[in-house]
Amino acid sequence: MFNIRAKNRTFLFLLTIFNFQFSIFNCPAGQPKWDPAKYMSIDEVRPGMAAYCLTCLKGTEIEKFNLDVLSVVRKVEPGMDWILVKCTDERFIHSGPIAGCSGSPVYIEGRLAGAIAYVPGGSFSKDPLFGVTPIEEMLKVGQGSPRLDRGSQQRTTGQGFAFDFSKPIDLAAITEQITAGRSSAGRSLTGLTTLPCPLIASGLPGSACKQLAASLERFGLMVVPAVGGAAPQETADKDVQLAPGAPLAVPILTGDITMEVLGTVTEVVDDKVYGFGHSFLGYGPVDLPMATAQVHTVVSSLALSFKLGSVLNVVGALTSDESKAIVGRIGAKARMIPLTIRIERYNDTKVRVYNCQAADNQILTPIALQSAVASAVLCLGDLPPEHTIEYKVAIGIDGAESVSFKNVSAGRGLAEIITDSIGSVAMLMDNPYKKVDIKSIDFDVRVEPKNSVSHIWSVELSDSKVKAGQQIRVAVVVESFLAEKKKYEFILKVPEQARPGRYELMVCGSYGYEQFLRKAVPYRFIAQNMSGLIEALNDVLGIERDRLYCLLLLPPRGVALQGAELPDLPATKALILQDATRTLNAQPYPRWLEKNLDTDTVIIDREAMSITVEK
Repeated sequence: MFNIRAKNRTFLFLLTIFNFQFSIFNCPAGQPKWDPAKYMSIDEVRPGMAAYCLTCLKGTEIEKFNLDVLSVVRKVEPGMDWILVKCTDERFIHSGPIAGCSGSPVYIEGRLAGAIAYVPGGSFSKDPLFGVTPIEEMLKVGQGSPRLDRGSQQRTTGQGFAFDFSKPIDLAAITEQITAGRSSAGRSLTGLTTLPCPLIASGLPGSACKQLAASLERFGLMVVPAVGGAAPQETADKDVQLAPGAPLAVPILTGDITMEVLGTVTEVVDDKVYGFGHSFLGYGPVDLPMATAQVHTVVSSLALSFKLGSVLNVVGALTSDESKAIVGRIGAKARMIPLTIRIERYNDTKVRVYNCQAADNQILTPIALQSAVASAVLCLGDLPPEHTIEYKVAIGIDGAESVSFKNVSAGRGLAEIITDSIGSVAMLMDNPYKKVDIKSIDFDVRVEPKNSVSHIWSVELSDSKVKAGQQIRVAVVVESFLAEKKKYEFILKVPEQARPGRYELMVCGSYGYEQFLRKAVPYRFIAQNMSGLIEALNDVLGIERDRLYCLLLLPPRGVALQGAELPDLPATKALILQDATRTLNAQPYPRWLEKNLDTDTVIIDREAMSITVEK
């Protein structure tokens, strides 16, 4: 019986070697050749085999930790098998699973079998149990997708954003989609859970960290606040190499405010680095910086222990991000976006300037930008209950007109500055027309401890009955918080061609004015090409909140054809263009007289009345 079993094992071993030797000659270009002396197939794994993993729990030292091979689990998910192991080292028994160990290579009987990547039983598992992604699956990553072409639009699937460009631009809805928290796929208390990678944020206040955690939960990232930043110079100067078991960092934001994702290297083949054992964003070609890192310590937690660490040096770029691993190339350089935030606060004795570099990624850049702005504005504490924020933003674009705007927000916290800036950047980076390379993002922000909100107290007309060609005087009294009332006057001339009848007159602040425009001329907020997108964004962002508007609505004349306004078109031709059988979208062109005044306050309401044009 012993000889029969021994012969069977020998036969299976020889068959495995033959299969993988055969695969050498069918290996896709660029994929590492299978070396059965170096790598172990999952088909060779048996419970009870001697095993260990390599990882770093402090500094840059790679240590060996013994494992028990418990089982091979098939079809955990479609196309996913993994090896179930348990760490027997006292440090892991004390801490349980440790976030940041994703990618730690697992060796069975001296050969690389895979990478620690999953936690059976969810984040609350007490025992250091791990699901191991087979190394043969990791080595295939990057072969099915071409490298990211910087000249074409990078599109995402699954976890990405979905903006509807057929509707008028709604920056608030876009920002809500970016910042809304969603549960990470596969995360549960009893099932398979991806071992999270800690995202270590330095310079972020508690409120910014909470919002960041909500935004990134969908990607299986664990936000760790208040630790990180630049490493000491003597440590950064060390010649630390990316090697199996070494810390692997993905810097999302560098400079005065930092955000960096921490995992572990699984394998290095020539200049290619494999890590994590699971996805990061998970949609194929990427262009993100790849760096060496150090681990400060491991924080043990009843929920989930995690590594604290920081970046040492950027040494390459990630090029592929798929379900089984991330892959980078040493020496490659990822594109970064310069970010400058200038903050002037009422309770600060100096103007603070934050200089950063943000990763160029249509998902991560808006999220990182939101956190950076919040961190800079709230650097000396939360905003007072009564506050006003004045801001200027410039988004530079390679080969196109920049998107620049200034505005004021009163009593709304960071909501409006975040909406204007994050929504704009997200639309530019995730548009369906053309790949946009943002070359710079600059903020100039001033915070004052005052309430700038105003209400319309009264509106008086010089006469509610006029004739064509006559003038109307509109007197508006505005009431501000803890301030004297102010009076503003508008002079409107009724057009000479105005026909007898009733005409609506409206006085409003910027919110009412924007609502009017969205209803009257919605096509101005719809982009049909790249230049139209920039124009529409500038139109939306150009509505200043510290102004008072007076509008006299006139009967429509002419047509608006696919966004082109033809107000002087003869009525007969306008009727032809508005025929329902025509494919081009035509609508009557709305007309109105408009005057506006600077008020230094944000008027939040509107008043409507009517005048009568007599014969």
